[in-house]
Amino acid sequence: MSQPLKPLKWYRKLASEKGRLEAGAFLIEGDRAIKQIANSRNQEIIEIVTVKEPPSSYYDYVVRYVTESQFRSISNAVTPQGIMAVVRLPQDTCTDELPASIGSRVLLLEDVQDPGTVGTLIRTAAAFDYSGIILTGKCADPFSPKCVQATAGTVLAQWLRRTPRYLELIQALKKRGYFLVAADLGGTEDTSVFRGIEKLVLALGSEASGLTPGLLDLADHRLRIPIAREKAESLNVASSGAICMYLSNTIT
Repeated sequence: MSQPLKPLKWYRKLASEKGRLEAGAFLIEGDRAIKQIANSRNQEIIEIVTVKEPPSSYYDYVVRYVTESQFRSISNAVTPQGIMAVVRLPQDTCTDELPASIGSRVLLLEDVQDPGTVGTLIRTAAAFDYSGIILTGKCADPFSPKCVQATAGTVLAQWLRRTPRYLELIQALKKRGYFLVAADLGGTEDTSVFRGIEKLVLALGSEASGLTPGLLDLADHRLRIPIAREKAESLNVASSGAICMYLSNTIT
């Protein structure tokens, strides 16, 4: 199917948070990432924008054709891949309410501002079957172009909440029996803490300042990942998160 192309400036506006909120949509580029969305949340794809004939699996969507120069003008990728999808923006991301179905594993990102890091952690959380992610208001927007690219199509794989009132959500989860493990350089190296936890919140802070005192005060356990500190003082937050999420799923 084909329809008249929206003005190119409409697509360009999706590069900004304000533009995404106004349009209720975000862009995701690359065939692999689009297929990941299509396999799990195909109803959220609004249209496909492409410079050439797309795979037949996309024929159920509205397909809009543009020239290579037009595509480059709306792409945020360093190397445009020639195909992107306009995807419906989840309406509940910026709410302060937990979803009806929370799941057993929740990731909390406190003030992680690098979009590539946030996207990588979203992808890792999806890989380790985390149900949801809470982001603070100072975190990078999970639907920004760099973040979406880093998620490799997994940005809709779990529920997301981005709010400055994140501590209230954590307190609500703790009242429901969730155990809060905070990754903290001042913690202990006892990874057995994950044993027997049925409902978990894993908290990760920014690389610059770590977790805030307010969040650490709520933690049930502060975990320091055992590493050879004489060789490397610490790990980046993406690596730390991957290790912690792996441990939370394998230590039973």
